Amino acid sequence: MRLSEMGPVLGRGFRVWVGAAMVLGLAACAGSAPGQKAAAGDDPQNQVVFRFATVGDSRHDPKASDLSGQDRRWLQSTRVLARMLREIGETHPQALMFNGDMVMGYTQDAMQLDREYAFWRGMVAGLMEGGTYVLPVPGNHEVQMPTPQADGRTVKLAQPALEDAWRANMGDLIMDGARWRQTTGLALAGWDEGNLPQPGSDGISSSQKQLSYSLDAGQVHIAVINTDPAGHDGAAPVQWLQRDFAAARARGARRFFVFGHKMAYAYVFNPHQKDKEDGLEVRPAEREAFWDLIEQYGATYFCGHEHIYHASQPRLAEGGHAWQVIVGSGGSPFAAKPGESSNPQDRLYAWADVSVLRSGVARVQVHAFDEHFGPTKVIAQWEIR
Repeated sequence: MRLSEMGPVLGRGFRVWVGAAMVLGLAACAGSAPGQKAAAGDDPQNQVVFRFATVGDSRHDPKASDLSGQDRRWLQSTRVLARMLREIGETHPQALMFNGDMVMGYTQDAMQLDREYAFWRGMVAGLMEGGTYVLPVPGNHEVQMPTPQADGRTVKLAQPALEDAWRANMGDLIMDGARWRQTTGLALAGWDEGNLPQPGSDGISSSQKQLSYSLDAGQVHIAVINTDPAGHDGAAPVQWLQRDFAAARARGARRFFVFGHKMAYAYVFNPHQKDKEDGLEVRPAEREAFWDLIEQYGATYFCGHEHIYHASQPRLAEGGHAWQVIVGSGGSPFAAKPGESSNPQDRLYAWADVSVLRSGVARVQVHAFDEHFGPTKVIAQWEIR
């Protein structure tokens, strides 16, 4: 079923998918700050135990006609990302999960690639120093390279050398335990640098160190997956996730979040147009096995790749409740060109803010501003129980 065929539209420009979630009023989403004691008379179960923001896709397109001189050089959507980071930082989440395509990449030029990474790292440095730990997620632009084929086609394929470049530029974030504790106020738990998909399973043929990884933030389990491992592009490491989730549940995890780049289910914003970006549907059986696991653990999958915001429950019609939230709306050129979508939300720069309560309930707010850089508004909010 196409996701564009599912769920109601509530109000002008406000789309929310209802199932295992409730639409909340703004005041109801406030909660208490992470680690803050509940006020007298408040239910301690409503205490926020972990709060994070998530977005992806801030790289710019060198073919864009409106590039500034700065962005032409660094291939970053600087104005959008700078505003997002500033506004995220003002609300002090404990972490930002950035879901890939932070650089244009697609190059074997190590100096060019390092410059792009360095510019992005410089932009997020203030967030780190201000009390929000940045956890990076690899995207196709980081690990893939357009590769000519014998039949004349050019196919984007992940390269071990680009996986190495990711580790060289992002590895210090994955994982600096002392900085995690200092920044988030939480002990680093559930972290094992040897806990990663191994060559010979899940189609993996190269080291996935610092590409797929996991940790616990209190009762919250965080799994980051590389959806384009070398030799097996467009896939989630299901066998590894099964083991990882089971171990996390045994440790007492109550809420599971997965962060990857490619969406499991594409959002078709215009049924008359061919899907422009391939997600995990390129390997249908593996995609369904991945979603079986997401449903089994009541996990939520945050991703990017499509340059758009869209939240859905892909198996709602079959009784499923798990959420996929696409937040590939961090500044890269919109997936929906002018006139291609009737939904105003499809051309907004948006990020998600998630508060997990002691009860295990997750409260989601989506913040966005338009391409004219108007005021930021909350465009969607719901609870995941």
